[in-house]
Amino acid sequence: MPKKATIKELALATVMDERFSRYSKSIIQERALPDIRDGLKPVQRRILYSMNKDGNTYEKGFRKAAKSVGNVMGNFHPHGDSSIYEAMVRMSQAWKLRAPLIDMHGNNGSMDGDPPAAMRYTEARLSKISNEMLRDIDKETVDWVLNFDDTEKEPTVLPARIPNLLINGATGISAGYATEIPPHNLSEVVGALIHLQKHPDASLEELMNFIKGPDFPTGGIIQGLDGIKQAYQTGRGRIMIRSRSTIKKLRSSKEEIRITEIPYEVNKSQLVKQIDEIRLNKEIDGIAEVRDDSDRSGLLISIEIKRNADTHGILNYLYKNTDLQVSYNFNVVAIKERRPQRLSLKSILTAYLDYQRTIITNRTNFDLRQAQARQHIVTGLIKALSILDQVIATIRASANRTNARDNLVKEYQFTEQQADAIVALQLYRLTNTDVTKLQAEHEQLTSKITEYNSILADSAKLDQVLRQELTAIAAEFKSPRRSTIEAEIEDLQISKHVTIPSENVMVLLSHDGYFKRSSLRSFKASDVADNGLKQDDYPVFIGQLNTQDIVYLFTDRGNLIYRPVNEIDDLKWKDTGSHISQLTGIDSQEKVIAVHTFQSLKQSGKFLIASRAGHIKQVQFDKLLPTRTYKTRATSYLKLSSPTDAVVSVAYVSSTQAELQVLLVSQQGLALRYPLSLVSTTGAKAGGVQSMKLAADDRVVNCQLVDPNNSEVAVIFQDGSFKKLSISDIPVTTRGRKGIKILHELKSRRILVADFLMIQEAEQLIQVRTDHDQQLDLVLNKYHVGTRTSNGTKVLDPKTVGVPVRLTHLLGTGPTIAEKS
Repeated sequence: MPKKATIKELALATVMDERFSRYSKSIIQERALPDIRDGLKPVQRRILYSMNKDGNTYEKGFRKAAKSVGNVMGNFHPHGDSSIYEAMVRMSQAWKLRAPLIDMHGNNGSMDGDPPAAMRYTEARLSKISNEMLRDIDKETVDWVLNFDDTEKEPTVLPARIPNLLINGATGISAGYATEIPPHNLSEVVGALIHLQKHPDASLEELMNFIKGPDFPTGGIIQGLDGIKQAYQTGRGRIMIRSRSTIKKLRSSKEEIRITEIPYEVNKSQLVKQIDEIRLNKEIDGIAEVRDDSDRSGLLISIEIKRNADTHGILNYLYKNTDLQVSYNFNVVAIKERRPQRLSLKSILTAYLDYQRTIITNRTNFDLRQAQARQHIVTGLIKALSILDQVIATIRASANRTNARDNLVKEYQFTEQQADAIVALQLYRLTNTDVTKLQAEHEQLTSKITEYNSILADSAKLDQVLRQELTAIAAEFKSPRRSTIEAEIEDLQISKHVTIPSENVMVLLSHDGYFKRSSLRSFKASDVADNGLKQDDYPVFIGQLNTQDIVYLFTDRGNLIYRPVNEIDDLKWKDTGSHISQLTGIDSQEKVIAVHTFQSLKQSGKFLIASRAGHIKQVQFDKLLPTRTYKTRATSYLKLSSPTDAVVSVAYVSSTQAELQVLLVSQQGLALRYPLSLVSTTGAKAGGVQSMKLAADDRVVNCQLVDPNNSEVAVIFQDGSFKKLSISDIPVTTRGRKGIKILHELKSRRILVADFLMIQEAEQLIQVRTDHDQQLDLVLNKYHVGTRTSNGTKVLDPKTVGVPVRLTHLLGTGPTIAEKS
């Protein structure tokens, strides 16, 4: 009767925890992470050992890769053949490993990410340097275990006579652990090993005199010495890897960027595609053509630059926005004493030295045993030849080989090993010449045994052997450093002249808040007045700007809208545009009261800001720089004193205009003039200081800068009267005073100021705007300069065209009304 199966009921959480722990331990130790001693993952180790076992070494011909993969899979690695072949191919790729461990004949992939040919087409063998990974493996230098089906033995680690973990690096991901170890230069690593062997207490700085940093097989420029130091000290660090480039001058004032080395692990074809997409999408203006000119002589990416373009600026942009420059993060994790550990540079070097001492000790013990065994045989042979006749007689008298051996042991005190060698001795070896050779061999063996014993007895002698072998390996396989190291990571500054194509455009802002830009072609093809605005709307700003310029829009509620010209909606001149409230979420009733344009954000001037309730301040330009959220949120530039308060003017004062004066005029006709220096500079959110003393029912209508060269002031009254007066009629006093009257009060009706404007001597026309959205062009030379207390000349009828609200310099567009004579 078959035994009845026993079913155990276990908690799923317990089973999952136990099973996953076993699984994760397996993939950590047996799959994804390299061993600190030989720098290999199990699949790599098995490939190298299997190929060496089959005699598939560098001095012999290539063999089909499929055969090698099959042997590895059948004998040592019971996983998919594709994963074995992938590992084999990677160990052959000179752009992945600093010292490839496998030579491959055929297509083994490329830097363009092309897959290798199928294993049935390619051929492979161990590279020359792989011999150093496997040297002395037959001398009992490493531990062995049974393979997965107990039919073969495999090494748990290779002798690794080269420091492979640092030379070729490693990358891998396992359960809860990952590793990213960059390649290094063999000669530098050997130099550090020898120095550390002589000076076990060597500091990291001393070791870095030898190992300058990673040395990638693809070359490039490494930036960030601090990141390298941190990685060598803690196992974690960050560096930047930059492509190596040169700029070549071409004909017709053109230039070409030539990329000859790219960062480690970067796909070349994808990189070329990235750069070409930037050209096609016109992210920057200046790239004419991108070509991959790589051939058998080496890598070359050619980037042809348009005439007069900023080549260095374009290169910096490409560094920042493509894989021409990438960051590399050290994560130095390896298996040490069967546990994953994050390692410093010194701990890796120390572990390798300790391991190589063990290898040399094991090898020397093996060689010593072999020499002693051979010397024992040679001693017996020499003794046998000295009593040759008796030995021959004894052998002839024996019944068989076994009897002859026993008789020799019994009669002449030979050991069994010596007797076996004597019985097996061929007759031609019984000459005097062979006796001499045996005696010479005995002396050599004695010398070797003495040498081996001295190595085992003296750690200094053992270290000397290790140094000699490391030096010999470095001399045989040395190669110059490929990666250049720079101490600092360059902070790439991208000029807007690189990222934004330079184009002159027309920008329009309407009274109702509609905003747009149009190409000059669209503007010139249209009637200027056919601007897409509603009938009762009109432009308050029209200007020809460059797409590389920036615009500051100041609203009457103390909000600032920042917009680069290239980010303004690009529309036809006949289109209406986008409303500013949709751009930044401000109230739709807010009005823009000032527009200022700049070529860059590097300005040293200030903004002079005045409010209706009698507050004034200056704000440095750099206090109103755009924030990260400028596209969706306006910036506050003035804290208003009450809901009824509003900003009446924002003027820009350059650093060369500090000697200007301020002129304020109130609605009830009071004018106050004082030096700009009396207005304090505050923060963006401050409310400012008192500009002038106002009556409870009075308010400031405008504030303007006074240049002594501008000798006249234009004033428009709410009753439709207009006048000019000399600025000299308004004396310079101090801030916060009541001011002086610039009108004559009438008993019959109240005269109120609507607005004023500083006019220049050469100015011929200014414009009046009414609350009915009508516009009047005033010819200035038709009006004489009046007295300070005059009430001016009637120029419009408020009952028919509306009450005047604003005086502006000429825009030259919008509906007009007839000027009163």
